[in-house]
This record gives sequence, C-alpha cells and structure tokens, in this order.
Amino acid sequence: MTAGQHSAPAAGVRTRWRRWRRARPFTAGLLIALGGAEMLVTLRAPLGVLLHVGPQGLAAYLVPAVLVICGVLLVTTPQQRVFYAVLSLVLGLVSWLTSNLGGFLIGMLLALVGGALAFAWTPVKRRAAHAGPAATPAETTTPAEATPAGPAPAGTAPGPREPVDGSAPTESLDAILPAEPGPPRHTRAERG
Repeated sequence: MTAGQHSAPAAGVRTRWRRWRRARPFTAGLLIALGGAEMLVTLRAPLGVLLHVGPQGLAAYLVPAVLVICGVLLVTTPQQRVFYAVLSLVLGLVSWLTSNLGGFLIGMLLALVGGALAFAWTPVKRRAAHAGPAATPAETTTPAEATPAGPAPAGTAPGPREPVDGSAPTESLDAILPAEPGPPRHTRAERG
C-alpha cells in the first residue's frame, strides 16, 4: 500500500469530525464543561479555603455538576442552546457564592465565556446545490412576448423590465409584491 491510500480514510474522518463539530456549539460546550469540572476539582482541593456545611455544601457540588451536564447537553442537543446558555451564565455567576469563589475565578470565567459563546452561536445554513430556484414560465418570457397593455393575468408575475441605460436589469415592483385581489393599481389611484 502506498502513503496516499492510508491518508484518504484519515482525511475522510477529519472532514466528518470537522463537519460535526461546526454543526454545534462545540467550543462553548467544552468551555462550560471544563469550567464546571474545574470548580469540582477546587472543591476537593486540600486548601480548606471555604468550609461548606449543610445546604450550601450541596449547592457547592450541585452547581458545577449541572454546569458539566449543560456543557455536554449543549454539544449533543444544539437545538436547545439558548436555554443551556442562559442556565450556564446564571450558574456561572451563582458559583461565585457557592463553589470557592467560582473555582477561584477560573471556572466561573470559563463558564461565563462558554455561555456567551453558546448564546451567540448560530447554526450554519447549508448552501443549495444549484444557484437558485428553477425559473417559472412567467420569468422566462421576454418583454417582447409579454402583453403590451393591461395587467398580467392573475397568478402570474410579470418578468423583469428592460433597463433604460443598458445596465443591469431591474425588477418590477409587481414581481416582488404578491398579487392583490381587486381592480388594478392605476384605477384605485384615480378613485381617490
């Protein structure tokens, strides 16, 4: 086997990984999960900075655990990114009070930056395989084939108008706006 045959499957795996990672707020979820994990590690540190007893001790473990879960769920279900982003931002701020000053500020900052990135992330729009929608018969007619007087029949939009000075063609306002029932526009203007 040659070197080119071995690199082809690796390139395919890399391409699929990149496509999967870009289809979700991966960096945001990773930062949130790392922030929660860092807070959990600082709770178990033998520093003895803060002593948690009772309900506050439960919150000290609960807030970072929920942050780690939010980070994982953000990567696995990006459709709910706004909820997870807001929840991680709130929990990141709450961790200042409950989890050793937010994991000595590092975990809190990771959770806040990850939450902001998750909130700002938008899904990538897939590009169409072709340049645009198929042309309708009304769009393929030339101005010479169009009726010279009177409105277009109902249900068909007129084609683009010819430019006056030979520059790019301009579209008619009638082609952009939907057809309205009733008399033509020029008769409505005359009535008042």
